Amino acid sequence: MFLTDDDIFSSAFCENSGKLINVHLFALAAKYYSLSNLGVCTPLEDVLEALKGDSEGAAGIKPDEFMNNKKSHEVQVMSELVDSIANYCGIKQVIDIGSGKGYLSSFLSMQYNLKVYGIDSSSSNTNGAHERNRKLKKHWRAYQSRGKESLKSRSLEMANDRPVEHELNCKTINEELLNNANSLQNQGQVIIQDVVPSCGFTEMAALETNTETEADFVSGTQSHETKLSEEVLAVLNVLPVDAVEDFSSSHCNCGELCEEEKVQRKMTSLKTKARKTSESNLYLPLTSCITAETELSDIITDLEDCMMVGLHTCGDLAANTLRIFTAKPEIKAVCNVGCCYHLLSEQFENQEECHDQIWGFPMCQYLKDKGWCCGRNARMSACLLPTESLFYRAVLQVIIEEIYGVTKSDRHVGKTFSKSSSFVDYVRRSLKKLELDDSKLPDSCIMDYYEKYKDRMNELEAFNMLKVVLAPCIEVLILLDRLCYLKEQENIAWSGLVKLFDPVKSPRCYAVIALKNQPCS
Repeated sequence: MFLTDDDIFSSAFCENSGKLINVHLFALAAKYYSLSNLGVCTPLEDVLEALKGDSEGAAGIKPDEFMNNKKSHEVQVMSELVDSIANYCGIKQVIDIGSGKGYLSSFLSMQYNLKVYGIDSSSSNTNGAHERNRKLKKHWRAYQSRGKESLKSRSLEMANDRPVEHELNCKTINEELLNNANSLQNQGQVIIQDVVPSCGFTEMAALETNTETEADFVSGTQSHETKLSEEVLAVLNVLPVDAVEDFSSSHCNCGELCEEEKVQRKMTSLKTKARKTSESNLYLPLTSCITAETELSDIITDLEDCMMVGLHTCGDLAANTLRIFTAKPEIKAVCNVGCCYHLLSEQFENQEECHDQIWGFPMCQYLKDKGWCCGRNARMSACLLPTESLFYRAVLQVIIEEIYGVTKSDRHVGKTFSKSSSFVDYVRRSLKKLELDDSKLPDSCIMDYYEKYKDRMNELEAFNMLKVVLAPCIEVLILLDRLCYLKEQENIAWSGLVKLFDPVKSPRCYAVIALKNQPCS
C-alpha cells in the first residue's frame, strides 16, 4: 500500500492532541525522509572513480596500529578521498579545521605526502597532537624493528639453502656489503632526519641502509647500488619523494674525485639543506578559533592553493568551514563531516534577532526566506546518546532544582558521564563544573534520588529509541541546508553529499564535498 507524506504523518499523530499514537507509521515516515532513502547522496565509489585519473593509491601504513577501530576507519576512508581530491585539483596543501589531536592530519601528511595545517581552538588538543606524534615515533621504531628482524630471518633461511661450495663467496659478499653499509649509515640519518620533522621517521635511514645490504645479499647480486626491500618500500611511501638520496656513488674513493665533481656535490648538498629548511614541516598543528570571518592568511603565512577538510567538526564550525571555502579563492575544494548538531546556532530560534551575527542554521537562502527553525529539542534529538547517560542527566537536573533551586545555568556538564565511575561520582563532578557546593549533599542523599527514579529507566529507553528513529530526519534537514547553500554559489563546479563511513562504526557518516570551477589553462 502506497502512502503519501501527509497520510503517514497524519496517521502517526493524534489530530486533536498532537500526541504520537502509531509508532510503526512514525518509524516508516522517519525512514522515508532519511538520506539513504531520498536518493540525494552520491556513492563514494562514483566520486573516487571520477577523481581517479592516472593516480595510483598509496600503499603502506595502516592506521589501525595506532588508532582505535572507529578512528582508524574514519581516517583511512577520508584520507583516501582527500588525497584523490587533492590530486584532481593539483594541490599539495591541506587545512584540517577542528583537527583535534591530529589523527587525520598526521595520516594525510605521512601516507600521502600532503602538507597539512591542523587548526584547533583548543591548545590542549594542539599539544595533544604534538604528543601523539611523539608516541607515533615509538610506534614506527617498533615497526622498523619488526621489518629488520623479518628480513634478517629470511636472509638466513636463504643462505642456509645455498650450496656448500658457495658459502665462502657469500660470506665475502655479505661482509663487504655490511662494511659499505656502515660507512653510509651516518649519511642516511643526516639526510632524512631534517626532512621529516614530527611524524616519527628520524630513525628511518638506519633501517633503509641495513635492509638494502641484506636485500642485495638475498638476491645474490654483487652490485653496490641501493636496493630497497618491499618492506622498506612500503614504509618509504609515507616520505616525501625527495626525502631519500641515491647512495649508489658513495662507494667511490673520495680522494679520487675530480674537482668538478666535488664542486657539483657541494652545490647539491647546499640545495638539499635549503630544501630542508623550506620543507621543515609536513604537518603543523596550530591553535586558533575559526569563525566565518577568519583570515587564513593571518594564521598560515605560506597559504597557497589548498583544500579544507574537517572530520566531525562541531556545531557552527562545519557551517563556517563551508563559508570560508566559498569566500576564499585559494581554497579549491572542501570535504567536511559535521557533528554536534545540538550546538548549532539558529537565526530564527529566538525572538530577538541579531542582524550582524552569522548563524549555523539555516545557511541556504531558501530556508532563510521561510524563516525556518529546528529548535533545540529537535537538534538534541539528532544527538545519539547512551540511555544511561540521559538517565544520569535527568536525575541530576531534578537534584539541582530541588536541592539548589537552580532551573537554568549557562554552564554545562559536558562529557562528565564518560569520566565517571558511578552515579555519585557523576553528580559530584557535575556539581563542581556547575560551581555548586556539593558538601551539603551526602552520598546517601544522591543514591536516594537514583533509587527513586531508576524504575523509570524503561520509559527513558523507549523515549531514547524514538529519538534514534527521528535523528536521521533532523540530520537530513541540516545537511540538505548545507548542500543547498553550496548549490546557490556561482563558483562551485560540483557539490554533493557522500556516505563516507560505515554508520555502525561511525554514526555521523555523511560528508559535504565541493569542488570549485577550475580556471581555463
